[in-house]
Amino acid sequence: MKYGKTERISGIVILLALLAIFVPWLMSDPAPREERPQPTFVIERPVEATQQDVPVPQMPSSINTSSSEGRSVDSAATSVPIDANPRQPQTGQASSSNAQSAGENDPIAELMAANNRNNANTSSNAAGPTSSSQGEWAVQVGSFGDAGNARRLSDQLTQAGFSAYLRERDNNLTSVYVGPYATSEDGESAMAIIKQRANVQGLLVRVRN
Repeated sequence: MKYGKTERISGIVILLALLAIFVPWLMSDPAPREERPQPTFVIERPVEATQQDVPVPQMPSSINTSSSEGRSVDSAATSVPIDANPRQPQTGQASSSNAQSAGENDPIAELMAANNRNNANTSSNAAGPTSSSQGEWAVQVGSFGDAGNARRLSDQLTQAGFSAYLRERDNNLTSVYVGPYATSEDGESAMAIIKQRANVQGLLVRVRN
């Protein structure tokens, strides 16, 4: 036999021990559950309150006095005669002196005047330097493979008040120049004005006829 007598006895003892443990547990009744306490509601006795009569409000005497005074003032105002030919206010020298004093004491007016002066100076300088036929400096504003595009840009700059001219180059390109100018400073000033007025970025170059 595969198992001996000792092993069989050990198995029987283990089974009996398991039965002795689980059988009473399975056969016993479950523990009773504790009953939950039921909620209780207590209705309190209402509090008795005594009612009191409130007197009718009376209008203060000050209101009657002010209303009577207002009526007397209105009647007095209506009793004043109205002039059929009212005198016109004198707005000549007084108004000019008031405006002058207000302008002297008003910082906003001073700022506006300064801004107008700056705009006048800017407009006077916006014309830019004068081109010179003997100058060696010019502002190159573009190079085009199509001569028609170059002519259109030249006409646009000429209408804006610049001395624009065309020049054909060796690489089949047509360049647009503004100038020429006698000094490089005049060319740089003209380049800044072209950028401001025509929104075209130029390049200061030295040209030779």
